[in-house]
Amino acid sequence: MVMAQSLFITLKQADPHCQIDVLAPAWTFSLLERMPEVAAAIPMPLKRGQFGLMDRIELGRQLRSAGYDQAILLPNSWKSALIPFFADIPLRTGYIGECRWGLLNDARKLDKKRLTMTVQRFVALGLPKTASLPPAYLAPRIMIGPDRQRVIEKFNLTRSEKILALCPGAEYGPAKRWPAGHYAEVARQKIAQGWQVWLFGSDKDKDVAEAINQEAGRLCTDFSGRTSLAEAVDLLSLASTVVTNDSGLMHVAAALDRKVIAIYGSSDPGFTPPLNKKAQVVSLNLDCAPCFKRDCPLGHTRCLTEIRPGQVLDLIAVD
Repeated sequence: MVMAQSLFITLKQADPHCQIDVLAPAWTFSLLERMPEVAAAIPMPLKRGQFGLMDRIELGRQLRSAGYDQAILLPNSWKSALIPFFADIPLRTGYIGECRWGLLNDARKLDKKRLTMTVQRFVALGLPKTASLPPAYLAPRIMIGPDRQRVIEKFNLTRSEKILALCPGAEYGPAKRWPAGHYAEVARQKIAQGWQVWLFGSDKDKDVAEAINQEAGRLCTDFSGRTSLAEAVDLLSLASTVVTNDSGLMHVAAALDRKVIAIYGSSDPGFTPPLNKKAQVVSLNLDCAPCFKRDCPLGHTRCLTEIRPGQVLDLIAVD
């Protein structure tokens, strides 16, 4: 969703008066609300992977009255093209994906050699077929709303120029997660230097956050599982530096224009990098990486374990 903002910006540059509505899961709305290019968010009632043919047909019919001129489909699945088709949207743009001829009438062939980044693939769909590739793009920029002070007061926080945010989770799997012990060592050293250290993540990340906090002498502020996504966004905006795995929160921190140190293991920093000029990517570029696996197929996860805390601490120290 964060990377999609670059597409929204591109559409507004081409036509400042265009209205952009986004069909998406409701949990992403707190991000869309912070994107000034988006006029409205429409809740997607189906879960990821759920087919729900009749639900898709019905939703498409409901959207007919909005009179949309174009639908741009970022997912490549066949089922994702059903709603715009039944909404009778005259121009339906997307990559061919799962043989979507007929459902799409502006079907594009994905040139992976020229469009090496996810953000480039999104932005290209907002341009004419004849546009030169790869396209230029502007980085996402999430706005902070007036509720941030309320969040500060809710958690009784003290603002500081020395706040380190750690995001140790990664939904995809262990092969994207830097070891908890390494995060803890970074936390201990920065706390000793007078920094606040805040831990972020979902309910699924509570165990790893607890392990880090325990090793760091329980001197971190642990927000894992305690915040909504909107609150996490507001709190991350207060951080001086964010150390993170390749994850959704990494992209959020980059879009907040924070100093980001992004640790890559099994994934490719060239494909989904943090879109922020301040960002520093840490990757060992081993021969076996990127493997894009959830678990290390070789059983050692050296791509992560051999990135030492000292390397990250050195990057934090650089202004």
